[in-house]
Amino acid sequence: MNRLFVVNKPIFKTSNGYMGYVKRKYGTKKVGFSGTLDPFATGCLIVATGQYTKLFQYLDKTPKSYKATLWLGANSPSLDIEKVDSIKEVDTFNEQHIKDTIASLLGELTYYPPKFCAKKINGKRAYELARAGEEVDLKTITSTIYDIKLLNYNHPFVHFEAKVSEGTYIRSLGALIADKLGVDGTLSSLHRIHEGQFYYNNEKALNPFTHLALSSNTYTGDESFMELGKKLDIEYFNIQEDGIYLIETTNFFSIIEILNHEVKYKFNRIPKFEEN
Repeated sequence: MNRLFVVNKPIFKTSNGYMGYVKRKYGTKKVGFSGTLDPFATGCLIVATGQYTKLFQYLDKTPKSYKATLWLGANSPSLDIEKVDSIKEVDTFNEQHIKDTIASLLGELTYYPPKFCAKKINGKRAYELARAGEEVDLKTITSTIYDIKLLNYNHPFVHFEAKVSEGTYIRSLGALIADKLGVDGTLSSLHRIHEGQFYYNNEKALNPFTHLALSSNTYTGDESFMELGKKLDIEYFNIQEDGIYLIETTNFFSIIEILNHEVKYKFNRIPKFEEN
């Protein structure tokens, strides 16, 4: 079965662990997901089965939007409620001050990712090292914050929404807000609303070929060459510039790369979407 859809990941489930539910529900063994959500986070998680799992790297998944709650006065090395180690009472803030502080993150932002994250350091995940008590030395990253705003302030909880570029750590945004306010703070909730045009809609099957960040090209040669995976000549393509392209034939889709006038298959014979 080839299927692309969005699940609504529940709280305190790992993204990988939740795939057991998907396998059982759809009776399939080949399942994958894109864009890991932390166990305490909920919301939009893109899932694919069968050959559609090959398409994750080409999906148009940006910008992403999140709703989050920042708990002022709480401290956690993981920047979320999984490892809260202290809670202090803090004075109430002027709401406009909080709005201005949140708005100051708008635009291009350079910061350190959380130590409890999935980035690899010498072949190991940062969160594995952090949980083992080892030193975690991460380099700064740069994200684009397209929009960020206060939704509600009910002391000590600050509810905000952010639209961001791919790879942004919302836990770090929460930490930055708390730092600017001069208090401890950690996220007590995080919900991903969407990734690009991917929203949760009761796990409705999606046509992946309308969600790819790829240009379409046309192969004008004998389709049987592509059917059999034979070598393709660049002269039979409408677009001959270097790039990665989606090709539609009568029976299937393929993804090819043109580089230095050579044509190579990235993926061949991907079944077409059949609405069910």
